[in-house]
Amino acid sequence: MPTSFPARIRLAVPPVIDGLALAGLDAAARVHDLDGETMGTFWRVRLAASTGADLSGIGMTIQSRLDGLTSEMSHWDPSSLLRAFDRSGAGDWTPLTPDFATVIGMGLAIAECTGGAFDPTIGRLTDLYGLGPNPSDREPTPQETECALSCSGWRLLRYDRCERSIQQPGGLWLDLSGIAKGYAVDVVADLLAGCGIGHCLVEIGGECVGRGMRPDGDPWWVDLETPPDLRALPMRVALHQLAVATSGDYVRGAHTLDPRTGRRVANGVASVSVIHARAMEADAWASALTVLGREEGAALAVREGLAVRMLSRDGVMTREWISPALAAMLG
Repeated sequence: MPTSFPARIRLAVPPVIDGLALAGLDAAARVHDLDGETMGTFWRVRLAASTGADLSGIGMTIQSRLDGLTSEMSHWDPSSLLRAFDRSGAGDWTPLTPDFATVIGMGLAIAECTGGAFDPTIGRLTDLYGLGPNPSDREPTPQETECALSCSGWRLLRYDRCERSIQQPGGLWLDLSGIAKGYAVDVVADLLAGCGIGHCLVEIGGECVGRGMRPDGDPWWVDLETPPDLRALPMRVALHQLAVATSGDYVRGAHTLDPRTGRRVANGVASVSVIHARAMEADAWASALTVLGREEGAALAVREGLAVRMLSRDGVMTREWISPALAAMLG
């Protein structure tokens, strides 16, 4: 967490601070760090706890919870519930766990809201491009892409919310990598709250959620990620009961796929950061806005009242767009 403030940095603070951020604040508490591995990356927690807290036990509880989520929603693990659904026959129904149901329900809702710019049913496409457990060293042909698209698409997936189950239309594969990590961040923060720890910062692979405050009264500050080749004034966000997620092409290259066309996204957008009450939604919205691009993505962000920073490349220039909701946080 940042401890100093460079002269040229923008600070984003919610206009109204949720009273929960102050509940149970203990100035005598100490900040402790825990970490581990999950979902192909690392999880990290900074928490404020009094002397004598069972940090080892808390760390094991977090790891166990995350391992459980991975066993359900990983498209890398052949024994996961997700992969069991992928292998199911046309017309078969797969019962879901509460966690899986929450993620698929939100994924389908955002898919509908974005016209399919976010889509949890593109497992065939990500596999075709080698973005899953089966690597590929070539670009797929148009025929291969069309074939993958023909059995993909959120409209094909039937979700029975009451029965908490999904129906396989035939050959459809799921990919929850654009939303499950954010959900896992929320889950860890909720788990800590259940353990009586209401003041913490949770991160999994760059997606963060802040609950409460530091013992010294400072918020949990997080710097928005900026691609190293772009020039943008740094922005630091006070995560008062807030989450932030960033999607971009600067870590793994052009890996984002447009679920509507089956092709790699090449619209100039390099980074999209979304600040939201929950990391699950922030994660999915960041992915969707990256796909939609500067004009369409900005229009949707305004319509939905999302706090967004979008960075894009315009030749050798960097273009930055800040949504009205985020501008209100900048004062």
